[in-house]
Amino acid sequence: MTKILTQDFSTAWAIPWYAVMVIVNVMGLVYCAVVYKRSLIPRDGKDSTYRKWMRIMGVIFTVVSAYRAISVWATLYTFRIPNTLAEVSFAGLIAYAMLRFNTYLPATDDASTNKFKSFITKTPYILVVCIVIAQPLDTWDNISGFVIGGTIMETLWGIGFLSILPLAIIQLRRVLSIKDKEAAERLRIMKYSAIIIAVWCVVYCMYRWIFTLPGMWARSLDILESGLPPLKTGLQAIIDVLGIRTQTSLEYRDWGFYYLIWHSAYFSILTWISIFLMKAPRPREISGKRDNKQTLITLALIAIALITLITLIGLPADLDEIIILIVLGGLFLVPIAYFFVWEIKCVKVKTKE
Repeated sequence: MTKILTQDFSTAWAIPWYAVMVIVNVMGLVYCAVVYKRSLIPRDGKDSTYRKWMRIMGVIFTVVSAYRAISVWATLYTFRIPNTLAEVSFAGLIAYAMLRFNTYLPATDDASTNKFKSFITKTPYILVVCIVIAQPLDTWDNISGFVIGGTIMETLWGIGFLSILPLAIIQLRRVLSIKDKEAAERLRIMKYSAIIIAVWCVVYCMYRWIFTLPGMWARSLDILESGLPPLKTGLQAIIDVLGIRTQTSLEYRDWGFYYLIWHSAYFSILTWISIFLMKAPRPREISGKRDNKQTLITLALIAIALITLITLIGLPADLDEIIILIVLGGLFLVPIAYFFVWEIKCVKVKTKE
């Protein structure tokens, strides 16, 4: 009887979790369409190239994310090329936003005279290069069974986001240091962007460098000692080059705690980050009319989805895993709470006026 209950419990998370992921991604597609339409205005050509590429990359990631999230148990494989485009697009969104931030709100001191500071401002290029290089390694890992290829790929992701972490913190401090109310209002979306990127970099670097990479490298080195696996050939090799095998099992142990965190964050949090960055963060003209309701509703949905995912992932998890999950999830909930307070405050100010 105990064995049956344990078995049922180990799969109980799956369907509710999948339902939440589908709902989150469907809402993401709808909101992406709304943001896309709004991002076409104004049509005055100002920052047109920046806005166009942010729209394109945001749409690519959101659509591919929805496709992969919904098809995780529907098909044995998902196409690899859209996944590659999505991952490069996500890196591109963050990199482009940070590079434009340096243009819109440059450092008060002359960074060009300091080689280190000058290097820091160019680290978004390192992020994009790392993600681009990581793509063929993932393919090689699939056709060779050579696990170290996947480990190197994840390491490159870690290097990419670790490289931009100092710049993310610098930009966040820079925008938060602005005390003039009018200037702060004009840079409001850039402040949100800086907070989101900084939080993402901190959480991702913690997850990747502390919790996953040490174990991945240990396993990869053990495999190296036992000898290299044979290369796949024939039709199966072609399938593995063109597609990514999905996880069809409902068993929690087959997914694993860290893989489930990655999958949940990838197709929920990253989707919403991409949609936000589609707005092409930049200084805005102060408008007397602002609709905060949509922002508040969006933040509420993100918070509810995040709390639900944390709960579902945590049900079969061990105590130490639950603690890690709460810490990582809490770090994401902090900026959401901050945005809530800020938006509600703006609504109150508008009402008084």
